[in-house]
Amino acid sequence: MISPHLPTGTLPAGVSRQQSAEQIALYAIAELQDFITLRPDAPEVRKALAVKLVYQGYLYDEIQTILDVSRGSITAWKQSYVPVVNERDKQTYYGAVDYLLGELVLKANEAGNSKNTIDYLEYLLANSPDQRLLIFWDGSSYHCSKEIRGFLDSVNQSLPTEQWKIHCVRFAPNCPVQNPIEDIWLQAKTWVRRFCALAPSFSHLKWIFEWFIRHTTFDFDTLQMYGAYSKIK
Repeated sequence: MISPHLPTGTLPAGVSRQQSAEQIALYAIAELQDFITLRPDAPEVRKALAVKLVYQGYLYDEIQTILDVSRGSITAWKQSYVPVVNERDKQTYYGAVDYLLGELVLKANEAGNSKNTIDYLEYLLANSPDQRLLIFWDGSSYHCSKEIRGFLDSVNQSLPTEQWKIHCVRFAPNCPVQNPIEDIWLQAKTWVRRFCALAPSFSHLKWIFEWFIRHTTFDFDTLQMYGAYSKIK
């Protein structure tokens, strides 16, 4: 990294300290551009440096000058950047918005499937043992599986609909606007992108994600589209 501090020695006649700083910066930029151009993977080097400079706090105008790239390219590279992880590092999260509190009930699991969905529903029941749960969810295939239906039948024990412990309602097909949790995932991903370049490992990245979820109260328009509810006993 180029130091912003200049030597304290005597400057050449007629050259101000500001002019000297500009000359040093221009020389360093020219060297950097030569380095990038001579590399066989120059586009990827330029992309990686642009993203790194964004996260280090450089202004887009400064990055345009340093790397000779467009503002649109910088924006696109930043938005598309995700950390590379191994298969063993992948993580799936189950989450349900507590409509009354505006909080997300989060639980990590290794994959989305019937077994882990049942595990999450049991987790929700354990968190609200004295309440009946009304759950709106999407049309994932495992939400309609024989295993899920069997679990709901066992929990509701042939009770009348109005007394079910868990009542599940599906959103309209291919209509994410009906699902408020999509807005929460978007906010959490945006938060993670701000710091992903600084996270030393995938476990740290997960910690950042979970910290944001557990310390945020959510309140936005799509969360209010289903009206007002009270606790159902």
